[in-house]
Amino acid sequence: MSVFDLHKRVFSEYREFVRSFVRVADERLRAYVEERILGEAGELWPEPLVQLSPAYEPGETVDELAKMDVLHEDTARIFRKADGAPFRLYRHQVEAIRRAREGRSYVLTSGTGSGKSFAYFIPIVDLVVRNPGIRGPVAIVVYPMNALVNSQLHALEELRKRYEDRYGEGSFPVRFARYTGQTDEDERRRLREDPPPPPPHQLRHGGVPPHPPRGPEPGVPPSLGGPLLPGL
Repeated sequence: MSVFDLHKRVFSEYREFVRSFVRVADERLRAYVEERILGEAGELWPEPLVQLSPAYEPGETVDELAKMDVLHEDTARIFRKADGAPFRLYRHQVEAIRRAREGRSYVLTSGTGSGKSFAYFIPIVDLVVRNPGIRGPVAIVVYPMNALVNSQLHALEELRKRYEDRYGEGSFPVRFARYTGQTDEDERRRLREDPPPPPPHQLRHGGVPPHPPRGPEPGVPPSLGGPLLPGL
Protein backbone atom coordinates (compact mmCIF):
# COMPACT_ATOMS: atom_id res chain seq x y z
CA MET A 1 0.00 0.00 0.00
CA SER A 2 1.40 3.36 -1.00
CA VAL A 3 1.30 6.39 1.26
CA PHE A 4 -1.38 7.89 -0.98
CA ASP A 5 -3.56 4.79 -0.67
CA LEU A 6 -3.08 4.89 3.11
CA HIS A 7 -4.01 8.56 3.17
CA LYS A 8 -7.20 7.86 1.19
CA ARG A 9 -8.12 4.88 3.38
CA VAL A 10 -7.69 6.82 6.64
CA PHE A 11 -9.92 9.63 5.37
CA SER A 12 -12.54 7.19 4.13
CA GLU A 13 -12.65 5.27 7.41
CA TYR A 14 -12.89 8.48 9.40
CA ARG A 15 -15.75 9.69 7.19
CA GLU A 16 -17.63 6.42 7.76
CA PHE A 17 -16.99 6.67 11.50
CA VAL A 18 -18.54 10.14 11.63
CA ARG A 19 -21.45 9.07 9.43
CA SER A 20 -22.19 6.18 11.83
CA PHE A 21 -23.43 8.49 14.59
CA VAL A 22 -24.77 11.44 12.59
CA ARG A 23 -28.56 11.24 12.44
CA VAL A 24 -30.33 14.20 10.80
CA ALA A 25 -34.13 13.98 10.73
CA ASP A 26 -34.83 16.89 8.40
CA GLU A 27 -34.45 15.80 4.76
CA ARG A 28 -33.03 19.08 3.53
CA LEU A 29 -30.47 19.28 6.31
CA ARG A 30 -29.58 15.61 5.83
CA ALA A 31 -28.96 16.20 2.11
CA TYR A 32 -26.79 19.21 2.91
CA VAL A 33 -24.73 17.27 5.46
CA GLU A 34 -24.28 14.32 3.08
CA GLU A 35 -23.20 16.54 0.21
CA ARG A 36 -21.27 19.36 1.85
CA ILE A 37 -19.77 17.60 4.87
CA LEU A 38 -19.77 13.80 4.54
CA GLY A 39 -19.47 13.62 0.76
CA GLU A 40 -16.28 12.95 -1.19
CA ALA A 41 -15.81 16.68 -1.76
CA GLY A 42 -17.09 17.56 1.70
CA GLU A 43 -15.66 19.83 4.35
CA LEU A 44 -15.25 17.32 7.15
CA TRP A 45 -11.65 18.47 7.56
CA PRO A 46 -9.87 21.64 6.45
CA GLU A 47 -7.44 21.83 3.57
CA PRO A 48 -3.80 21.45 4.65
CA LEU A 49 -2.08 24.69 5.58
CA VAL A 50 1.56 25.04 4.63
CA GLN A 51 3.45 28.20 5.48
CA LEU A 52 7.04 29.25 6.05
CA SER A 53 8.25 30.21 9.50
CA PRO A 54 9.58 33.78 9.47
CA ALA A 55 13.22 34.42 10.20
CA TYR A 56 13.50 36.84 13.09
CA GLU A 57 16.30 39.40 13.06
CA PRO A 58 19.02 38.48 15.55
CA GLY A 59 20.20 40.84 18.26
CA GLU A 60 22.86 40.78 20.95
CA THR A 61 23.69 37.89 23.28
CA VAL A 62 22.88 38.17 26.98
CA ASP A 63 26.62 38.53 27.65
CA GLU A 64 26.86 41.47 25.26
CA LEU A 65 23.86 43.11 26.95
CA ALA A 66 25.53 42.59 30.32
CA LYS A 67 28.65 44.39 29.09
CA MET A 68 26.43 47.33 28.11
CA ASP A 69 24.71 47.20 31.55
CA VAL A 70 21.37 46.51 29.91
CA LEU A 71 21.41 43.27 31.92
CA HIS A 72 23.12 42.39 35.17
CA GLU A 73 26.02 39.95 34.80
CA ASP A 74 24.19 37.41 36.97
CA THR A 75 21.15 37.60 34.70
CA ALA A 76 23.44 36.69 31.81
CA ARG A 77 24.74 33.72 33.81
CA ILE A 78 21.17 32.42 34.19
CA PHE A 79 20.02 32.62 30.57
CA ARG A 80 22.37 30.16 28.96
CA LYS A 81 22.10 27.05 26.82
CA ALA A 82 22.73 23.54 28.11
CA ASP A 83 26.38 23.76 26.98
CA GLY A 84 26.87 27.01 28.91
CA ALA A 85 26.84 29.27 25.85
CA PRO A 86 24.89 32.53 26.23
CA PHE A 87 21.53 32.87 24.52
CA ARG A 88 21.55 35.09 21.48
CA LEU A 89 18.33 37.08 21.51
CA TYR A 90 16.18 38.33 18.68
CA ARG A 91 16.04 42.05 18.04
CA HIS A 92 12.43 42.33 19.28
CA GLN A 93 13.46 40.66 22.54
CA VAL A 94 16.33 43.10 23.01
CA GLU A 95 14.06 46.06 22.30
CA ALA A 96 11.56 44.81 24.91
CA ILE A 97 14.33 44.29 27.48
CA ARG A 98 15.69 47.80 26.88
CA ARG A 99 12.22 49.29 27.37
CA ALA A 100 11.76 47.35 30.61
CA ARG A 101 15.18 48.52 31.82
CA GLU A 102 14.07 52.11 31.17
CA GLY A 103 10.86 51.53 33.12
CA ARG A 104 8.69 51.88 30.03
CA SER A 105 5.61 49.81 29.18
CA TYR A 106 5.47 47.74 26.00
CA VAL A 107 3.27 45.29 24.10
CA LEU A 108 5.05 42.56 22.14
CA THR A 109 3.27 40.69 19.34
CA SER A 110 5.21 38.12 17.35
CA GLY A 111 4.82 34.62 15.98
CA THR A 112 4.99 31.22 17.63
CA GLY A 113 8.52 30.28 18.63
CA SER A 114 9.76 33.87 18.60
CA GLY A 115 10.74 33.88 22.27
CA LYS A 116 8.04 36.12 23.71
CA SER A 117 8.48 34.60 27.18
CA PHE A 118 12.12 35.74 27.35
CA ALA A 119 10.92 39.28 26.63
CA TYR A 120 9.30 39.41 30.07
CA PHE A 121 11.11 36.74 32.10
CA ILE A 122 14.53 38.27 31.48
CA PRO A 123 13.50 41.74 32.77
CA ILE A 124 11.80 40.14 35.80
CA VAL A 125 14.90 38.13 36.69
CA ASP A 126 17.14 41.14 36.05
CA LEU A 127 15.12 43.25 38.49
CA VAL A 128 15.50 40.57 41.17
CA VAL A 129 19.26 40.04 40.80
CA ARG A 130 19.88 43.81 40.80
CA ASN A 131 17.98 44.11 44.10
CA PRO A 132 18.99 41.37 46.56
CA GLY A 133 16.57 41.17 49.46
CA ILE A 134 13.65 42.71 47.57
CA ARG A 135 10.33 41.40 48.85
CA GLY A 136 8.13 39.30 46.60
CA PRO A 137 6.33 38.68 44.51
CA VAL A 138 7.92 40.92 41.91
CA ALA A 139 5.66 39.67 39.10
CA ILE A 140 2.52 37.64 38.48
CA VAL A 141 2.50 36.07 35.02
CA VAL A 142 -0.99 35.04 33.87
CA TYR A 143 -1.57 32.36 31.24
CA PRO A 144 -4.88 31.27 29.65
CA MET A 145 -4.16 27.53 30.02
CA ASN A 146 -2.51 25.31 32.62
CA ALA A 147 -0.52 23.64 29.83
CA LEU A 148 1.26 26.93 29.14
CA VAL A 149 1.93 27.44 32.84
CA ASN A 150 3.42 23.96 33.11
CA SER A 151 5.55 24.50 30.01
CA GLN A 152 6.98 27.79 31.32
CA LEU A 153 7.51 26.30 34.78
CA HIS A 154 9.53 23.49 33.19
CA ALA A 155 11.62 26.02 31.24
CA LEU A 156 12.41 28.00 34.42
CA GLU A 157 13.27 24.81 36.30
CA GLU A 158 15.65 23.85 33.49
CA LEU A 159 17.39 27.25 33.70
CA ARG A 160 17.72 26.81 37.47
CA LYS A 161 19.18 23.32 37.08
CA ARG A 162 21.79 24.50 34.57
CA TYR A 163 22.75 27.41 36.84
CA GLU A 164 23.08 25.24 39.94
CA ASP A 165 25.03 22.59 38.03
CA ARG A 166 27.61 25.31 37.32
CA TYR A 167 27.58 27.27 40.59
CA GLY A 168 26.28 24.91 43.26
CA GLU A 169 22.98 23.75 44.70
CA GLY A 170 20.87 26.54 46.17
CA SER A 171 22.80 29.27 44.32
CA PHE A 172 19.97 30.24 41.94
CA PRO A 173 19.11 33.85 42.85
CA VAL A 174 15.38 33.77 42.02
CA ARG A 175 12.41 31.91 43.47
CA PHE A 176 9.30 31.13 41.42
CA ALA A 177 6.13 29.13 41.91
CA ARG A 178 3.03 27.86 40.11
CA TYR A 179 -0.40 28.86 41.43
CA THR A 180 -3.20 27.21 39.42
CA GLY A 181 -6.14 24.88 39.86
CA GLN A 182 -3.59 22.05 39.93
CA THR A 183 -1.95 23.54 43.03
CA ASP A 184 -3.22 21.80 46.18
CA GLU A 185 -4.76 23.87 48.95
CA ASP A 186 -1.82 23.48 51.38
CA GLU A 187 0.58 24.80 48.75
CA ARG A 188 -1.81 27.63 47.86
CA ARG A 189 -2.00 28.67 51.50
CA ARG A 190 1.79 28.55 51.83
CA LEU A 191 2.22 30.72 48.72
CA ARG A 192 -0.31 33.26 49.96
CA GLU A 193 1.42 33.49 53.32
CA ASP A 194 4.97 33.35 51.95
CA PRO A 195 5.11 34.43 48.28
CA PRO A 196 8.36 33.79 46.42
CA PRO A 197 11.05 36.31 47.35
CA PRO A 198 14.58 35.83 46.10
CA PRO A 199 16.81 33.77 48.38
CA PRO A 200 19.32 35.65 50.57
CA HIS A 201 22.52 36.74 48.93
CA GLN A 202 24.97 33.84 48.96
CA LEU A 203 28.63 33.27 48.30
CA ARG A 204 29.09 31.46 45.02
CA HIS A 205 31.46 31.16 42.06
CA GLY A 206 34.20 29.58 44.13
CA GLY A 207 33.32 31.50 47.29
CA VAL A 208 33.48 34.96 45.71
CA PRO A 209 30.14 36.76 45.29
CA PRO A 210 29.65 38.14 41.76
CA HIS A 211 28.48 41.43 43.25
CA PRO A 212 28.23 42.73 46.83
CA PRO A 213 24.86 42.92 48.58
CA ARG A 214 23.23 46.28 48.16
CA GLY A 215 19.88 47.92 48.67
CA PRO A 216 17.14 48.32 46.07
CA GLU A 217 17.83 50.57 43.15
CA PRO A 218 16.15 53.96 43.11
CA GLY A 219 12.57 53.87 41.98
CA VAL A 220 11.94 50.22 42.94
CA PRO A 221 9.04 49.78 45.38
CA PRO A 222 10.13 48.01 48.58
CA SER A 223 6.98 45.86 48.66
CA LEU A 224 7.78 44.10 45.49
CA GLY A 225 11.24 38.11 44.54
CA GLY A 226 10.39 36.01 41.76
CA PRO A 227 7.39 35.39 39.52
CA LEU A 228 4.18 33.52 40.33
CA LEU A 229 2.72 31.64 37.37
CA PRO A 230 -1.08 31.52 37.64
CA GLY A 231 -3.46 30.17 35.02
CA LEU A 232 -6.96 31.43 34.38
